[in-house]
Amino acid sequence: MTIIIIAITAVLSVLAFNKPEILYKYQFNPYQIFHRKQYIRLVSHAFLHANWSHLLINMLVLFSFGQSLEKNFEIIFGRLGLPYYLLLYLGAVLVSPIYSLIRNRNNSTYNAVGASGAVSAVVFASIFLAPWSRIYFFGLIPIPGIVFAFLYLLYSWQMSKRNRDNIAHDTHFFGAIIGLIIPIILNPKLLSYFIDQLISFQ
Repeated sequence: MTIIIIAITAVLSVLAFNKPEILYKYQFNPYQIFHRKQYIRLVSHAFLHANWSHLLINMLVLFSFGQSLEKNFEIIFGRLGLPYYLLLYLGAVLVSPIYSLIRNRNNSTYNAVGASGAVSAVVFASIFLAPWSRIYFFGLIPIPGIVFAFLYLLYSWQMSKRNRDNIAHDTHFFGAIIGLIIPIILNPKLLSYFIDQLISFQ
């Protein structure tokens, strides 16, 4: 499923690189969604990216974490593993930008694209299942997943409040939260497993 998501996202993003009208029609624009009821933008924005670097970074992170999470979901949930993985990804696509939707509902110039919210959910679900596994920050610096998670949430929230760049930090933040919450909703016993993992660190 991870490979399929990456393939679909790559194809649609590259098409949008060459046809700006696709980007214009399907990017996340709260004004168009809220006032003109163009609800498809709530999903379509996650399969489009602004440029090659944006696409490659998101898909590389998704590839790195998605396949292992997919396998873990199959181990934990059995036949429901794959549907639940898809539920996590698409759920994050839909829910992670809700804050931006409400915050910018009257701002017709606000636009966003990218799978960052859903990718954040995949990363944080992976951390939830293995909180002390190491993540290589910038591909070089090893850091425990739970430490990375705390720093990422703090950074994303602070940057969202400042709102000084062109990055949807609030979507990253809420996508990460979704990645922590959905596994617990699907199986509440996983919360105890997570706590045990934290306590048993040596």
